[in-house]
Amino acid sequence: MTGEEWKARLSENGAKARDRFSEFSEGADGTVRARRPERGLRALRLGRRIWERLARRFRTPGPEDGGGVSRQRLFRRAAFGLFLFALLFWIVFAHGWVATNDAYVTGNVAPVKSQVAGTVVEVCVESTERVEKGQTLIRLDGLKSLVALRKAEADLAAAVRRVENLFSQVSRLRHRIEEEKAALGRYRYDLGLYRGGTASGVISEQQSIDAQWKVRESEQAIAALEAELRGSEALVQGTTVETNPMVLQGAQAVRDAWLDWYRRNIPSPVTGYVARRTVQPGDQITPEKLLMTVVPLDYFWVVANFRERELGRMRPGQPVILKSDLYGWGVRYHGVVEGLEPGSGSVFSLLPPDNATGNYVHIVERVPVRIRLDPRELERHPLVLGLSMVTWVHLTRKDRSIRSPITQIPAAAWEADYRSRIYLRELAAIQGRIRKIIEENRNRRGDAPEAFRSAPPTGGRSAR
Repeated sequence: MTGEEWKARLSENGAKARDRFSEFSEGADGTVRARRPERGLRALRLGRRIWERLARRFRTPGPEDGGGVSRQRLFRRAAFGLFLFALLFWIVFAHGWVATNDAYVTGNVAPVKSQVAGTVVEVCVESTERVEKGQTLIRLDGLKSLVALRKAEADLAAAVRRVENLFSQVSRLRHRIEEEKAALGRYRYDLGLYRGGTASGVISEQQSIDAQWKVRESEQAIAALEAELRGSEALVQGTTVETNPMVLQGAQAVRDAWLDWYRRNIPSPVTGYVARRTVQPGDQITPEKLLMTVVPLDYFWVVANFRERELGRMRPGQPVILKSDLYGWGVRYHGVVEGLEPGSGSVFSLLPPDNATGNYVHIVERVPVRIRLDPRELERHPLVLGLSMVTWVHLTRKDRSIRSPITQIPAAAWEADYRSRIYLRELAAIQGRIRKIIEENRNRRGDAPEAFRSAPPTGGRSAR
């Protein structure tokens, strides 16, 4: 086709295009007028320029052009140029990269559960609301736990008084033993006198027999008192009022009752945003029931599931480029491969596969790969859990072993999301209350138990 024929066909196609669109009309002088002048003329001029450029570039030279290259040769040259361009693009950009769109944003999710059973009387927050660590989220009815706390405090006071009585009993028994020993000495002295008087006839034999019985009765009384003393000392020996097992048991009961009452207020374990609130006022809840979740948005990572044939050259430390469907191609994230999971996703599923069956079907497995994100980019373009990501991993750096992950939790995230100290302060307030109960119910006449603590236990009977 010569150049003139090409121009004629171009003019014919242009006329057909003008007739096809109702927004163009031809005047009496042959000019084209658009019913929408700006839009129509702009589109017409653009179309003409495109057709003219295509005609000049791809037309077949005629004899008037002095010969030229054939159409087949032009096609071969164009195909070869396209092949070179594709090869160059693969070498520069695509070679050494592995991509997948099976990737999702992952982070920490803190479940909010009650530590005690009870009735919900107040829900203090709503979904999507920001909460601070330790802020009260839910309140439970605390009347029953308060009654149990008062009973435990009364039992502790009674235990302190029983222990004080035991220390006093030990003191009384020791004094009685000393009195009986003194009486026994006097009875023995009298018995010796009576025996001498009986031989000379001054004292009757009956008086001597009565003196012998008094000595035996005194010895038996001392033995009984020493046995009772050993039993009492076994309950208090080596302890004080504060360290006595009965008092410690009562104090522990107070702590348990205090925790049940204190935990009627359910706090937030971390700082974040409330999600999936399911609890309502009036609900009867148990410690196993999930009430809501708190999601911290300051630390995220991406889990990309790559096919097993793509993991041969993947190593921790390799750079990653990521794109989120939330922001599109205008925002790119940069990350680093932290490590590979020690198993494919099917191994950790609820029903692991059993490949030793007769109907085995080979399925390409995918292995989760953990990718660290740049926190500065996350601050500029925040993400939320579960968003889809497209990842490209550059398989260039292979000096690290696949078993040498570089997973590292930032210090700020460790303190904010991986540690919660709010439960360690629950017993701070009750300790002072326990000490006050002990001091109010112990002996006011002196610290006698300290003397008993160092006194040795009484062993055996005293000498007769």
